Amino acid sequence: MDRNTPAGSEARRANVVGLGLIGGSVALALSARGWTVTGEDADPDRVDAAVLMGAIAAGGLDPDASLTFVATPASAVPDLVKQALASTSGVVTDVASVKAPVAAAVTDERFCGGHPMAGSELDGLDGADAAMFEGAVWVLTPTAATSDTTFATVARVVSDLGAEVVALPPERHDALVAVVSHVPHLAAAALMTMADERAEEHAALLRLAAGGFRDMTRIAAGQPGLWIDICAENRPAIVDALDALVDRLGQLRRAVADDERDVLLTELTRARDARINLPGRVAQSADMAEVRTTIPDRPGAAAEIFTLAAELGVNVTDFEVYHSAEGQRGVLILLIDAAQSDLFRGGLLARGFRPSVRHLS
Repeated sequence: MDRNTPAGSEARRANVVGLGLIGGSVALALSARGWTVTGEDADPDRVDAAVLMGAIAAGGLDPDASLTFVATPASAVPDLVKQALASTSGVVTDVASVKAPVAAAVTDERFCGGHPMAGSELDGLDGADAAMFEGAVWVLTPTAATSDTTFATVARVVSDLGAEVVALPPERHDALVAVVSHVPHLAAAALMTMADERAEEHAALLRLAAGGFRDMTRIAAGQPGLWIDICAENRPAIVDALDALVDRLGQLRRAVADDERDVLLTELTRARDARINLPGRVAQSADMAEVRTTIPDRPGAAAEIFTLAAELGVNVTDFEVYHSAEGQRGVLILLIDAAQSDLFRGGLLARGFRPSVRHLS
């Protein structure tokens, strides 16, 4: 693919390397939208199964594919991304839940890391679902090396799969995901193991497990090998988050042991309010605003705009990139909630962008 090809006009040919749950879902979703998908996996039988189920058209790696997804365990991603960049002419992304290692290892303008915040209790290709990413957040982690065309291409494709695009620096992503994904899994595993140990003494314990216990420990059913890899790759952020959790549990323990009811009430009320105010799936408001801004001629400018939106909590519900006739500059057009337009415009101005805002209602 010509690296100056605007996002949205690329040939609809893609590769998926790794045909497990997420890779298989990506392949199914692309195929359902008319892409010709080629796939690779360490298990040849899985490639055959993916062809039979219609996830991919053929096995192998298409050198002329405009986009390649690397969907393998995190520790294998850097080398496989480098292989994909060397073997293809298009853009490359990945779906691993740890981003800093691959960002440090790959400094090619055709690479943009990614992480779809989606999954299933099911394992492998049998659990693949073409609708898995609809309404999900898909984090992109561009670096200074990532070209605007690369970022825009990956963002457009994952948006077409139904996901909300959020951009974050790789290290920031890893710190946040340690709190909202990695440590919750370990906490669920610890609670489930504790219940299992006590169940050996009290056979009725697990029979008494109510909905809350089942909901909290559901994620402990995830594939253990995958989580060993995640813990190794994101060790510093996970250890920091575990330390914070242990400290918080210690505070709660002291409040319970000392019968500090006011302290408990404050903590539980704060937690309840925070849980109620968690953002749900993206819902398009009837009152929308269109934000247009020229993409400055500097590396990573388009990604910087999306990163700013994430920092300010601005939901980008749709976007387009237009390129000038000379091909040197582009215009980024974003659709956001009108109530957030002043905040977003101010943030853009503060960073040297020149936005214009038009309310659509």
